[in-house]
Amino acid sequence: MRQTTPPRAIVIGAGLGGLAAAMRLGAKGYSVTVMDRLDMPGGRGSAIHQNGHRFDLGPTIVTVPQVFKQLWAACGRDFEAEVDLRPMAPFYEIRWPDGSSFKMSLNEDDVRAEIQRLNPSDLKGYERFLKDAERRYWFGFEDLGRRPMHKLWDLIKVLPKFGMMRADRSVYAHAARRFRDERLQMAFSFHPLFIGGDPFKVTSMYILVSHLEKEFGVHYAMGGVAAIAKAMAGVIEDQGGDLALGTEVDEILLDGGTAKGVRLIGGEVVPADLVISNADAGHTYDRLLRNQPRKRWSPARLKRSRWSMGLYVWYFGTKGTAAMWPDVGHHTILNGPRYRGLVDDIFLKGKLSDDMSLYVHRPSVTDPSCAPEGDDTFYALSPVPHLGHDNGVDWQAEEPRYREKVTRVLDGLIPGFADRISASEVFTPETFRDRYLSPNGAGFSIEPRILQSAWFRPHNVSEEAKGLYLVGAGTHPGAGLPGVIASAEVLGKLVPDAGPVPYMISQPKMAAE
Repeated sequence: MRQTTPPRAIVIGAGLGGLAAAMRLGAKGYSVTVMDRLDMPGGRGSAIHQNGHRFDLGPTIVTVPQVFKQLWAACGRDFEAEVDLRPMAPFYEIRWPDGSSFKMSLNEDDVRAEIQRLNPSDLKGYERFLKDAERRYWFGFEDLGRRPMHKLWDLIKVLPKFGMMRADRSVYAHAARRFRDERLQMAFSFHPLFIGGDPFKVTSMYILVSHLEKEFGVHYAMGGVAAIAKAMAGVIEDQGGDLALGTEVDEILLDGGTAKGVRLIGGEVVPADLVISNADAGHTYDRLLRNQPRKRWSPARLKRSRWSMGLYVWYFGTKGTAAMWPDVGHHTILNGPRYRGLVDDIFLKGKLSDDMSLYVHRPSVTDPSCAPEGDDTFYALSPVPHLGHDNGVDWQAEEPRYREKVTRVLDGLIPGFADRISASEVFTPETFRDRYLSPNGAGFSIEPRILQSAWFRPHNVSEEAKGLYLVGAGTHPGAGLPGVIASAEVLGKLVPDAGPVPYMISQPKMAAE
């Protein structure tokens, strides 16, 4: 039957990658339906509310705003007219147990002054490190990160440059070659933890984050990242797309090796011309394609893969504290007494340590809308082992004990906070497994080691089925807001425009199982 109606695309998952994919496809002329089991858009970038507090569940910062501006522009829209980004100054403060600290900011003179205060002899190393980071940014993000990497030849062509840039060296190893002070080695190497990577194992290509910060700054979206997700949902609806929230996909259906739709948990079959999965790549291949043969991403291959760490996140509100703790800004990183040892416990040993490092988010100092007047909203994030280790943590039993440990650490930063708590919610790796369907409760999908990046990562165009595409943290280029938004940009280069020309729409027979 010949029709002129636009081809239909189903996007599984309303995370930031899925929403960006839907926007790209809508701009190409597809009729798009986004399905998500949650009752709100944004996935890990959504928010929950409790007693007047808004808790941003996942990412808290925007480091490459141009990827959003370009996404909106591709849809004929103006990002800055719809989302209010505020620059952070400083970006964050790092504190060590010995009482020393380091503030990272956009002003290079201020950063140099911070380095001068900690270790003047490291200033020259800092200059070299910035040049290293810029070279890796242009190659790793602007080149490789924003184009498809699903053909082996794409990898082979760039291997010499990987060698020249010593991609085999870890982020920490590279920082240690530029800085003598152990504190500065940490300050310029911890960033892979923001995308689920072990700084002592992840390729040094990821030092490009330091260039992102210096060149584009660090921003906060008023209303939280959930406000960006809401704006993205608005664009999709304005394009004529649908958001089917509270709708869980149980299986991707194939006909002759080609994706032709999905089956929902309730049994309903929804046909489509394209299927885009923003679900975790592991969930996509292990669960959604469970009744299909898989050539590359078999259950055994997924089990052998190295997964990012898990996350323990305590969201809490405090009463009457807006004027308290004036030295505590929007973002604070509290370091434990160990760096390498703690990271090894998390990634290699799968051991829940007694000591910890915490990322403390206090958005109420920037955005009063996230808390009742005079109150504060916080979250404290602790990297922990994922659930797939042999000695996996039973979080039902361990969580109260671990929260006591977190409380003791936090009391050194915001003394007396525990007596003022007015709202509280905790996410453990078990929450990530159950809420986001993350394999092993991993916080950021597959770990971005060198042999799990670029061509080695699950491809944006699926290896297992025609007409199936992947976006989000588990595919190329990887986790983090710039990465998941770039994955949709790559998708846009792989999927042809719908076009005004009539075409054949078939209604294939769907396999029962």
